[in-house]
Amino acid sequence: MRAGAELSNANSNAEFHDKELSREQEFIDGLYARVDELRGGTETAVADALAQGSTPMQARLERDVLVAERSGLLAALNAVDGSLCFGRLDLSSGTTHHIGRIGIRADDAERTPVLIDWRAPVARPFYLATGHTPMGLRRRRHITTEGRTVTALHDEILDLGDQERTGHEDPTGDAVLLAALDAARTGRMHDIVQTIQAEQDRVIRAPHRGVMVVEGGPGTGKTAVALHRAAYLLYEHRELLARRAVLIVGPNPAFLGYIGEVLPSLGETGVLLATVGELYPGVRATAADTPEAAEVKGRIAMADVLAEVVRDRQALPDPVVAIEHDRDVLMLDADLVRVARDRTREAGLPHNVAREHFEGYVLNILTDMVAERIGTDPYDGSNLLDPSDITQIRDELAENPEVWDAIDQLWPRLTPQRLVADFLAGPDGYLSAEDADAVRRPVTRAWTTADVPLLDEAAELLGQDDRVARARAERERAEQVAYAQGVLEVSYASRTYEFEDKEENDPDGSEVLSAHDVIDAERFAERHEEEDRRSAAERAAADRTWAFGHIIVDEAQELSAMAWRMLMRRSPTRSMTLVGDPAQTGEAGGVGSWAEILQPYVEDRWEHTRLAVNYRTPAEIMDLAVAVLRAEHPDFEPPGSVRSTGVRPWVRAADDLPAAVAEAVAELAPAEGRLAVIAPRDLHGALAARLDGVTAGAEPDLTRPVVLLDARQSKGLEFDAVLVVEPARYGTSDLYVALTRATQRLGVLHTGELPAGLAQAAAGAV
Repeated sequence: MRAGAELSNANSNAEFHDKELSREQEFIDGLYARVDELRGGTETAVADALAQGSTPMQARLERDVLVAERSGLLAALNAVDGSLCFGRLDLSSGTTHHIGRIGIRADDAERTPVLIDWRAPVARPFYLATGHTPMGLRRRRHITTEGRTVTALHDEILDLGDQERTGHEDPTGDAVLLAALDAARTGRMHDIVQTIQAEQDRVIRAPHRGVMVVEGGPGTGKTAVALHRAAYLLYEHRELLARRAVLIVGPNPAFLGYIGEVLPSLGETGVLLATVGELYPGVRATAADTPEAAEVKGRIAMADVLAEVVRDRQALPDPVVAIEHDRDVLMLDADLVRVARDRTREAGLPHNVAREHFEGYVLNILTDMVAERIGTDPYDGSNLLDPSDITQIRDELAENPEVWDAIDQLWPRLTPQRLVADFLAGPDGYLSAEDADAVRRPVTRAWTTADVPLLDEAAELLGQDDRVARARAERERAEQVAYAQGVLEVSYASRTYEFEDKEENDPDGSEVLSAHDVIDAERFAERHEEEDRRSAAERAAADRTWAFGHIIVDEAQELSAMAWRMLMRRSPTRSMTLVGDPAQTGEAGGVGSWAEILQPYVEDRWEHTRLAVNYRTPAEIMDLAVAVLRAEHPDFEPPGSVRSTGVRPWVRAADDLPAAVAEAVAELAPAEGRLAVIAPRDLHGALAARLDGVTAGAEPDLTRPVVLLDARQSKGLEFDAVLVVEPARYGTSDLYVALTRATQRLGVLHTGELPAGLAQAAAGAV
């Protein structure tokens, strides 16, 4: 009897188990039907709006707003199509909420919520509720899907008095998190929206004000937290941040490619991702500096150096500049030009903007010279010229090409690119001999990442003389108005003929209004001006002076003082989230210290939080990596690892390095997932020749099964398995980074002596 009862209970549980899956599948089917309906309606609305053509000004504005909003919704719907819903909250009150990547409402009069956005306040218990603090929940359910099919449910009972069971109970509540940590990597970062932990949630939802520093060691999820914080801020402050855009700065192009799908998967597509080397419009850093050159260029003192370079381009005659004018020679000496230069500098304007003042002073000096020579009374020394004569002399001088040649020589128009290139080609006199040798480079060489903050600084010092551009715009505007006026005149003539014909045939008819009756030429021209349909992120990418609504900087410890100076210009409100780990500072010019970075800009008005749990790196691998860092920093405390795989990393010596690497890759490569070979850049050619299908270079394809990287490229990335080659050739921080990229297995190959710390740890490795 007892066996029969147990069998009956098992069958009953299995039936209930299947019923729960069926219920959730029914909900998911209905949800996607609503999504497909929204997608179709949105596509139609956008197409209809764009087909409207010429419309009145107000209607056109409303149309553009509709197109922008609906296009954003369409992009979000397309981006979150997979795994749209991932959770359910069962409240003690009996209410049930499904949680997903975006919010979806029913098409009814009340606009009833069907799916709750994970960022909404009502969804927060999904991440924070515990058995001790259930936050009004009876049950929390994790829903796993593949495409539009429900594949698994995991329930956590938070009300211990609730006796109802579904057969999907997860006693520890960790099954979904551990499954995500153990899952094979794809070469692209996935969002963590299903598995956000309490300490991460507090950072993600922190108030939008000032500077927040998020510090965390390897595997703490700080990058994912920063990206989810960007999504949360866009949700909470949509109007402001959609208009001003959010900038996310990463350490290298490979990293940006790695994280590029996270925000779209959360329904956010209007964010600008860039490296420091991409933050100057029209310039992309493709060359590399030596560590010494990068360190020199990154010093804050370079701001004063460039200011001195600009001042030196505001030259004095040596000894004079001769200008032929009206069969005479005018001599500009150093004393006269010094007066003009000093008065121009007193205005405190950027160099190119100030040039207009310098031009005026020089023209006045030359006008006085000519007036004195031709207008002085030989008897009493008075000047016989009246103001109109003086004006005529000045106008004639302004038409003399030699005058402008002299001004170009004394106060030249400069571009940031030319100024920085000339300085780096000849830095002597501005830097010490050692530093000058470090940064010296040919004028024609490609730009490096460390050059970009120098270009930005130069742009600030030079400003932009926009007189020519303004004159061109005014000329084009006048041409548009003239054309519009012609169109209206043709319209008027046509109306006149029609009216005369109408009076002859229909004398009692009412007058017909034409375009010229309701609009003038200027407003008519405005209606036909070209519209800028770019998103805020696209416009920001093309505008060096753009002020972002919020800036997130990943691997922030690596940025130089000059890079911070550039970024702070783009954040006048100082609304920033800085993510990094001083222990992983590898760049010679990296500031490293949060206080040193921020003190010049916000003093001590910044918030610091630390993520203390390592979710990615198994304890066995972390022990090896920590030993390397503690060899130099005995007091170093790493984040605690939450998982252990039981697989110890190995360290081996090799004679034939390429052959040993090929053998190790075959050993370590997972059946599914990704393997990274991390080796010094100069070994990549020889190693790639022995590894079939391996990609390398500045922007490697991280989705390939095996990828070849150097240590700096591996920052922020994660792989199922990692092979570190020649560890003694890395700096301590870079080696620590390389050793902590693996989620499952790690191997180390070397031909020479092992670095301090690794040798001792290797004695215990297999």
